[in-house]
Amino acid sequence: MRIAGWAVLLPLGVVLVAAGLALRSAYPAHRVPSDAMRPTYAPGAMLYAERVEPSEVRRGDVVLVSVPEWGITESLAVKRVIGVGGDRVRTDGGRLYVNGEPLDEPYVREGDPIGGAPDFDVKVPEGRLFLLGDNRGNSIDSRNHQDLGAGGTVPLTAVRERATDRPGPALAGAGAFFGGVVVLLTGFGLGLAGSLAGRSARRRAVPPPAPYPVP
Repeated sequence: MRIAGWAVLLPLGVVLVAAGLALRSAYPAHRVPSDAMRPTYAPGAMLYAERVEPSEVRRGDVVLVSVPEWGITESLAVKRVIGVGGDRVRTDGGRLYVNGEPLDEPYVREGDPIGGAPDFDVKVPEGRLFLLGDNRGNSIDSRNHQDLGAGGTVPLTAVRERATDRPGPALAGAGAFFGGVVVLLTGFGLGLAGSLAGRSARRRAVPPPAPYPVP
């Protein structure tokens, strides 16, 4: 038991916990905090994400961004990338255009790409992103922060993660972590039990002292 616990299960548990933490860091999961991304993500729904380099972000991606300048300090905002550096994003007559072409957006709520907002016309600076929620009538996004400059865009470096439809890595990370904890505890228990049993056996194996000779 001591060998199985200390030499086998404890190291295996450490490996599983470390692997689980690494997977959970690379593929985190979040509860959607607001109504801004309906119908793609409802409030409270589980959103699976992946860590990405800013250079990997593309138009149409759903990203999780840190934007304290928007007044969001305790959680990541979930938005869709509409424009990247060099794009011109504008609205006209209830339509949304990117570089002069109407944008096909089957994901927006009730098919409304404007949500009753005033028209805007933004040239996205290099290294920045123009972000909108899919629920255009109930989303605080780039449209609402044009007074901050740069057309309400955010820097690429604000992107922390990108949403993915592959929950497998995140679930595997959680399974490896919690499984590793169980293996660690089991290994510790077996090792401790084996050590105590071995000590007790050694005590029993010690011969009793010879009786003192009686004259």
